[in-house]
Amino acid sequence: MYHGNSIRLLAGNSHPELAQAVAERLGVPLTPCDVKKFSNGEINVKISESVREEDVFIIQSGCRDVNDNLMELLILISACKTASARRITAVIPCFPYARMDKKDKSRAPITAKLVANMLVVAGCDHVITMDLHASQIQGFFDIPVDNLFSEPLMISYIKTQINGWQNSIIVSPDAGGAKRVTALADKLGVEFALIHRKRDGKSENAPERMELLVGNVCDKVAILVDDMVDTGTTLSLATRTLHEKGAKTVHAIISHGLFAEADMKLVDSLPLEQLVVTNTIPQRQHKEQCSKLLIMDVSPTIAESIRRTHNGESISLLFGEWADGRGMDMF
Repeated sequence: MYHGNSIRLLAGNSHPELAQAVAERLGVPLTPCDVKKFSNGEINVKISESVREEDVFIIQSGCRDVNDNLMELLILISACKTASARRITAVIPCFPYARMDKKDKSRAPITAKLVANMLVVAGCDHVITMDLHASQIQGFFDIPVDNLFSEPLMISYIKTQINGWQNSIIVSPDAGGAKRVTALADKLGVEFALIHRKRDGKSENAPERMELLVGNVCDKVAILVDDMVDTGTTLSLATRTLHEKGAKTVHAIISHGLFAEADMKLVDSLPLEQLVVTNTIPQRQHKEQCSKLLIMDVSPTIAESIRRTHNGESISLLFGEWADGRGMDMF
């Protein structure tokens, strides 16, 4: 299956379930490594097997304790570099600090660029990530970056799990996601809508509401698509707005379900048929608190991208016939 040097899979503490799923898909065991903290909070890494002249892939997502997980990744990369690994690829399903990708106000840091610099300085040769908040983050790197898409998964879910999807409308909760929803709507052959979040007044404490800018959702199956859900406020406002505008049913499909400050019981009470997220971030705890949560498995996509990267094959083919043939084994 593989030629040349072998694949070495390493994982930090951010998402061991996803790392194990990717390893099983590839038929490659995880290389034993011990990542723990000293009593003062410093991180210590011990890799138990040789990685000399090997093709190393380190799976670490930017979730929960983001700063600790990022530091673990940097130290793992550095450890592999000094251990003479031939190539080091950081597999980051959810890229940390991706929302801080531009200087939107005075003295604001572009932290995504800083993270890119740190990864390169640590010794990273290649980055594989998924559904970047802004695709221009790839330009922050001077090394190859493969941005994988969950769009084929979303299309598969819509066509197989949503009744009457032919009469659906794809909705973006903000202007930034317009390109994402128009591409999805074109591939499904349906219409798209755009809603805008605004405050009733100039005060920061003024109540927020959403208004429909583009599209008509009346008597249609509304499918809300976004790249990230964190507090759940936008999701709640958008769902209620679509319901008030006469949508027959409302579904939500989100790439990265952070749910850092979200009240899952409140999310469960929303007039949503289903809330679909990927497992780029651990979702077991959230699933227990929300009966409407459905998890899409991205491990086949990540595993195949690792195999293709190792063998020098095209990554873009991942989103053609290969993705179409995966079916519902991704759920």
